[in-house]
Amino acid sequence: MTRRFTGWHMLAILIAFFGTVIAVNFVMAWYATRTFGGTVVDNSYVASQEFNRWLAEARAQEQLGWTKTVAVDARRHVTIAASSADGQPLAGLSASAVARHPLGREADVPLRFAPAGDGRLRSVEALPAGRWLVHLTVRSGANEARLIENLS
Repeated sequence: MTRRFTGWHMLAILIAFFGTVIAVNFVMAWYATRTFGGTVVDNSYVASQEFNRWLAEARAQEQLGWTKTVAVDARRHVTIAASSADGQPLAGLSASAVARHPLGREADVPLRFAPAGDGRLRSVEALPAGRWLVHLTVRSGANEARLIENLS
């Protein structure tokens, strides 16, 4: 004996289908609003006005020919090694940095650096566990380079 397909069956199918779609949309929206840390730039018009200057600074930075290595040591201190185009350690090397959580969940961590010998620098503060985007400014004399390193 077969059962008849009734309007109640169709109603149950529609509720199950659309209920699933709506539930997935709510879950995805919830995750999206909880994981995005904010804006990339506060004012896109002002950022567009600065774009050509940023490109010129990037070209000038590339022409320096510096080689930079940024890493995290065993004690979670950020280390920087920088050398000139001819492979020599940079004289008078200094740096400043801010470590930012990629999703904005943690507070920014300002980093100060001290000489570590052999033309290297080591952060005074340890980097908290996890993944961080470290916004660095490395200086040698009148020249400077800016970079963003993904460290974990």
